[in-house]
Amino acid sequence: MLAAELPDGEGWQYEPKWDGFRCIARRDAAKVEMISRSGKPLGRYFPEVLEMLGALKERRFTFDGELIIPLDDRLDFEALQMRLHPAESRVRKLAKETPAQLMLFDVLEIGAKSFNEKPLSERRKALEKFHKANSVGDLMLSPATTDRRLALRWLKRSGGALDGVVAKRLDQPYRFGERAMVKVKQLRTADCVVGGFRYAEKKREVGSLLLGLYDNEGALHHVGFTSGIPAKERPALTKKLEKLIEPPGFTGNAPGGPSRWSTERTGQWEPLRSELVVDVRYDQVTGRRFRHGTALLRWRPDKAPRQCTFEQLAPELKPSQIKELFAA
Repeated sequence: MLAAELPDGEGWQYEPKWDGFRCIARRDAAKVEMISRSGKPLGRYFPEVLEMLGALKERRFTFDGELIIPLDDRLDFEALQMRLHPAESRVRKLAKETPAQLMLFDVLEIGAKSFNEKPLSERRKALEKFHKANSVGDLMLSPATTDRRLALRWLKRSGGALDGVVAKRLDQPYRFGERAMVKVKQLRTADCVVGGFRYAEKKREVGSLLLGLYDNEGALHHVGFTSGIPAKERPALTKKLEKLIEPPGFTGNAPGGPSRWSTERTGQWEPLRSELVVDVRYDQVTGRRFRHGTALLRWRPDKAPRQCTFEQLAPELKPSQIKELFAA
């Protein structure tokens, strides 16, 4: 559950929300596997992590954690995405160049003992004991605290290694998924040019706005989208946008570029003259693009489109550093 602020009071444990791939890691003797949050196998993309898990002293376990790739004391989400490659030779090459780590934060099973129904307080003790007995360089134990003030400091410095902070009840059993936790992110805002739009799937009305930012050379690059347009405003907005249709829309990187995640609709968009500016709220940026969809806050008729530059995306605060988090 995404919330505006961290819960207060007794009985909460706070943990960093790492900027990686959620992963269930299992071992049963010689069989080792890693499963994504959606149930897809991850092991073939991270052979070095499978090898590390298979070499641990404990021969049977199930853990919940996050696959991460550290880079200069930050985490590189782009490097993680690059690992999802169909060619095994490419995966092996990247495994050597950008090795991944597994950050543990919960336990379901160790040996013959199940921890699913045990409270978080007991699971955390078992996890700490396991990590101490099976400590290797690329198997990390995520910090945790019951001090809300420390958790707030983590949150304020999120954006580098962290994707936010999560809060869990110490007396609750294990539950996979986000319903079992309260998640808080450090959200930021940016003014963006509306460089194009897409029609809704079933109506000839605007479905989403395509957002752009200017670089230092004056090229407008596609950086993401926003679709939170109230239904009652869509007919009038559609007419307004249709009057502005004019290629190219984006003079730098444009929507619909080659990607393994591209769909048939990816390239279906209408380019606009660069006249409209919107203020949007976003969480993470990867490769100079918004990682997720943004929230439309307001239109900015007072803002000149050329004022909408990538400089807005510079971190507002010094981001969390991995070494600092583990030293806290």
